[in-house]
Parts: sequence; C-alpha cells; structure tokens
Amino acid sequence: MKKVVIIGSGIAGLSAASFMTKAGCHVTILEKNKLPGGRASQLKADGFTFDMGPSWYWMPDVFERFFNSFEKKVSDYYLLKRLDPSYRIYWEDIPMDIPANYNVLKKIFESLETGSSIALDKFMAEAQYKYEVGINKLVHKPSQSFTEFLDWDIVKGILKLDVFTSMKKHINKYFKNEKLKQLLEFPVLFLGALPKDTPALYSLMNYADIKLGTWYPQGGMYTIVNSMYALAKELGVNFYFEHDVTAITIENNKATRVNANYQNENKNFDADVVIGAADYHFIENKLLPKAYRSYTEKYWDKRIMAPSCLIYYVGIKKKIKNIQHHSLFFDVSFDLHGKEIYTDPKWPTEPLFYVSAASVSDITVAPEGCENLFFLIPIATGLEGDTEELRDQYFEKILHRFETKIGEPIKDFIIYKQSYSISNFVHDYNSYKGNAYGLANTLMQTAILKPGIKSKKVDNLFYTGQLTVPGPGVPPSLISGEVVAKEAIKYLNKIDR
Repeated sequence: MKKVVIIGSGIAGLSAASFMTKAGCHVTILEKNKLPGGRASQLKADGFTFDMGPSWYWMPDVFERFFNSFEKKVSDYYLLKRLDPSYRIYWEDIPMDIPANYNVLKKIFESLETGSSIALDKFMAEAQYKYEVGINKLVHKPSQSFTEFLDWDIVKGILKLDVFTSMKKHINKYFKNEKLKQLLEFPVLFLGALPKDTPALYSLMNYADIKLGTWYPQGGMYTIVNSMYALAKELGVNFYFEHDVTAITIENNKATRVNANYQNENKNFDADVVIGAADYHFIENKLLPKAYRSYTEKYWDKRIMAPSCLIYYVGIKKKIKNIQHHSLFFDVSFDLHGKEIYTDPKWPTEPLFYVSAASVSDITVAPEGCENLFFLIPIATGLEGDTEELRDQYFEKILHRFETKIGEPIKDFIIYKQSYSISNFVHDYNSYKGNAYGLANTLMQTAILKPGIKSKKVDNLFYTGQLTVPGPGVPPSLISGEVVAKEAIKYLNKIDR
C-alpha cells in the first residue's frame, strides 16, 4: 500500500486525504495545531462558539458533490438553512436587505434604477453560464498545461466567459447606480482583488450569491470541518496533531520522508507521495532544500495577494433587536479602502467591514440571552505594526459605526473579546505575509498562471489549497483537494507500471 503524507489538515488537506484513501493509499495527515480545519478553525470561550475563519456558506452544490463522491450526503452530517434575507448592506443612508427571493430582489433593483431588473436578468444569465462552465470544467483542471483547456465547451464559449474583460467594466455595462454596482462588486473586493483587475469570469460569484443563495450549517462553519474529519477517519486516514513539520527529505529528486517535531521529539514519516496542504510558500522556503524549490523569493514577492483580515470575536450580554446574520458596512468610501488594500497598502483610513451574528440563526453558539458577533475588516497583507493598541483603535472605530447604524448601544454589554490579525495568521498557519485568503484572482494569477499544483523539481511532491488552483475560498479548497489527489494517483499509477 502506497504511503501518502499530507502536511496540514485544512479543508483542502482533508479533501485530498479522503480521495487518496478512497484510492487505496495509506494516508497520514500531519497538523501543527491541536485540531483540524486550518483557517476554518473554531474558538470556544465563556459559553460562546466562534467560527474563526470562513463564515459564508455559498455553492452548496460543491459540498454536496464532495460528500456524494463517498456515497454520502451533506444531510448525513449537518443541517443547512437558507438565510433570508441573505445579508444586509448598510449604506451611508438607509440599509438594504438582500432577499433570497430573486423576483423580490429585481423589484429592489428597479426601485433604484429604471430598467435594471431586465439588466439583472441578462447579467445573471451570463453569470449562470460562467458558473456552470467554471465549476464543472475550469476549476477541475490541474492547470499544468494550456492544452488542458482545449475543451470544446470552453473553446466555443471563451468570449462568453469574459476572461479578458474586468469585473468593473462588465458591471458598468449593465448598471449605473452606485449601490447596485457595489452590491455586485463586493464578492471580489472582499475575497480577491480590485474589480478593475479581476476577470469578469468571476461574475459567477454573483450567480452563487444571488441565485444559489447564502446558507448556514447548523452549529457553524466548523461543522463542515468536523464532518470532513469524521469522514476521513471513517475512511481510514491517520491524523497526527501537534506535529510541526520541520523538513522534507529529498533523495534522487523524490520526497522520501517528512520530518516533524512532536513535544520536542523528532519523528519521521516515510512517503511515496507528499501533498503540501499548508502554506505553499512556507513549504517551499522552509521545508525544502534551496535546490528543490520551484519558485524564488522574488517570484513570491511579486504575487498579488488577496486581503488579510483584522477580526474580532465578540460576546454580547444582550440580544440585539435589529440585526441580520450577515451585515456589510459600506457606509464609507469603497474606492479608498480598495486602494489601501491593493494599490497603496496601508492600514485603512476608514474601513469597510463585515459582521456575522451567527446567534441570530443558531442559539447553540451563544449563552441564553447573549449574541455572538464576528467583526472583520479586510486589510492589505504584510503590514507592519500589528499591535493590540492598533487593533483596539480600529475596534473602537467600527464599533461606534456599528452602534450608530443598528441604533443600539453595544460597548457596555461586551463580556468577551478576542482579536486576530496578520501576526496570528503567520504564527498559527505559517501564512505568507499574513495572508488570509491566498492569491488575488487577477488574470495573471488564474489557472496555469498560479503556482503549480505539482513541484517542478521533486517528482512526487504536490500542493493543494488557496495558493494554488483553483483559488481561495472553502468550495475551491474542497475542489483543490480532489484535483491534487487525482494528479497524485496518476503519478502513483505511472510509477507502478
């Protein structure tokens, strides 16, 4: 039985492990932390349960497809609830709830811009095409050669995929109202790059948002991790927690052993295949001898990163009357904050921010009569000066805006607060420049132009997760694990011939 060692137990690592075990391999996951999940971790404190990372459940079909691959269903593991409204946006003036019902949303569009409901139909028809081709075709390519994309459905629809048009131009073609444009731009601004630098292909995210909907897994997003962990153990995956990987041994251009530190003891794990599901840059630059690195430090430094985050996990000893599960605060300049993330990186002057109140949908995540709040400010990667004092300043700033918009006092009711930002991402996940989401989804960092899923210099070393294909986010990470597993299985089959 072939031995596969996977470094990291995030969503991509758990996905890859399950597919490799299904193929008949002996799979070992080495994880530096105490629990699985990587960035999709969980914090429990004072009766509150916080999802530490991802909080949006989009693309339910991708999750269903994953569990179906093992003759399971999502409902075997957790219950899903569609949120309605999907989320609320706080503008400078009055807030807007985004309904789950598409026809109701069209009426809102029309109320803001005459003719925009018809434009939305056209926009969404294109977005649906991109989603169906993108999710069923593009994201499942390992992206090791341009020839992979010589697929008739892709070739005949290349213009409809809008790869060479920006999101900003694409949205401007259909809408003039600034609120409508910001509503459609937010998925890429928060998770990828400036809309002017993001291919219009990613309007597929608008289809995922508006048509497929925003959902919530009962118990929180960590329920997904627990479910994948349970499946992996059921399949026979071996987990070693608190095993901090220190090196990969290379012999004859092959990774033969992974070395890890466990309670100050050096442990070795033999391997026929190694899959790096931890931070790609960390694995290359800290675990491999220099001669076996595929990319230089200069290469990495030139990559355009998606944002990092400044996050606050906050417990409130009261119920808030006027709040939705997800709220976006777009009451300040969209353009200024975007520039301060991507164009002129600095701590934001007046940040946009997001609030998740999971306790609105789930009484299990907070003590009775309390509220569970997750505040997130997207920020540039690699910023210096990540101090508690600075974090406190930003919290005071956004808390004041939050209180003003919801019309309720909050500050005096806070009974728990924990912050998390760049230095934590580096410490906990060896995150390159403290990134939270991976690489920005620019044209020059799409598909084959991302860091490769397979090492250029080590025959049996593969990579998965947010710094390689298909990209950042929970659904892409699920798919990334499956894609890398298929390539690793091809390799093992080839050497067995």
